[in-house]
Amino acid sequence: MALALLAGGPALAQQPGGAPPAVGVVAATRQPITQSSEYIGRIQATNRVNLVARVAAFLEEVLFSEGTEVKKGDLLYRLEQGPFRAEVQAREAAVAQFKAQLQNASLVLGRAQALLKTPAGQQANVDTALAGHLALQAQVLAAEAQLQQAHINLAYTEIRAPIDGKIGRTAITAGNYVNPGSGTLVSIVSQDPMYVVFPVPTRTVIDLQQKSGGREGLVIRVRLPDGSLYDQTGRLDFIDNSVSGNTDTMVLRGVLPNPKRLLVDSELVMAVLQDVQPTEALAVPRAAVLADQEGDYVLVVAKDNKAEKRRVKLGQSTPAFASVLTGLADGETVVVDGIQRVRPGQVVAPGPAAPRVQPPAGAAVGPAKP
Repeated sequence: MALALLAGGPALAQQPGGAPPAVGVVAATRQPITQSSEYIGRIQATNRVNLVARVAAFLEEVLFSEGTEVKKGDLLYRLEQGPFRAEVQAREAAVAQFKAQLQNASLVLGRAQALLKTPAGQQANVDTALAGHLALQAQVLAAEAQLQQAHINLAYTEIRAPIDGKIGRTAITAGNYVNPGSGTLVSIVSQDPMYVVFPVPTRTVIDLQQKSGGREGLVIRVRLPDGSLYDQTGRLDFIDNSVSGNTDTMVLRGVLPNPKRLLVDSELVMAVLQDVQPTEALAVPRAAVLADQEGDYVLVVAKDNKAEKRRVKLGQSTPAFASVLTGLADGETVVVDGIQRVRPGQVVAPGPAAPRVQPPAGAAVGPAKP
């Protein structure tokens, strides 16, 4: 037994003497944080055109490279023009013929009116000549209208770009017969600027409209599919006039410049809606925030150095700091370093926490997550 006691003596001497665990603490302080929210959205082109054939003819030439940008007025398709040129010539001949007949009718009417002043003249002849003259005037107008329609149909054999934008794949190649029922030949979508469209809960929309500044107090950012933040900011330009009955949301739309063509029509993105100016908010380091089944909480060091579990409601956050809406008072001390060694109600030995980078004012942020 004596040997056993001697063998255990050094081990017992090495056990801790019950000193309170050392922890790093910081005071909850008010800091400038930019309020923002993220919503799933899609990029939409501000203009989209589906080109179709306006006349029936064989497609002779496709004059663009698929997937490139085109300018308004660029010639894209050329249809067979021979039959339409012939139609124009036939209509020009009809106009000339009726004009000649009208000129002759004018002479006949003049002679009949002159004879009416003599004993040989008859009113019936004047009436007949006048009726013929008026009928030929109407025929000239009809022939001119048919000539104008023939010119329009001839112009439809050249299909041009109605807007600036990026052109897609052609659905019909040269040599095929096309008509107005052939469907879309190709689509063009504008490139700069672009829309981002996203649904927002109705309650949030009401809050946005009641905030100081309204739309002008907000900016739109976009988080691309790779997780990076798009380097251009936009503005909110449209709030829908009705609420979706299924989701209780309203559709919002922002406009963003797209000089580098990074935004693509129908692309799925995250729309970031944030305030123009940062606001003061009570903030603690994100490392101080824990969570369990009941929600978020922090460990507060009371005056007697006992750790107290405090339920908090979080607002916005930066990568390093989380804003606290309720549960903490300005200046209260929370545990940041060594938090894993502390239990609620335990006495701790508080000390300054390791320094952390302060968030720059106006930095884009997202919902706080512990």
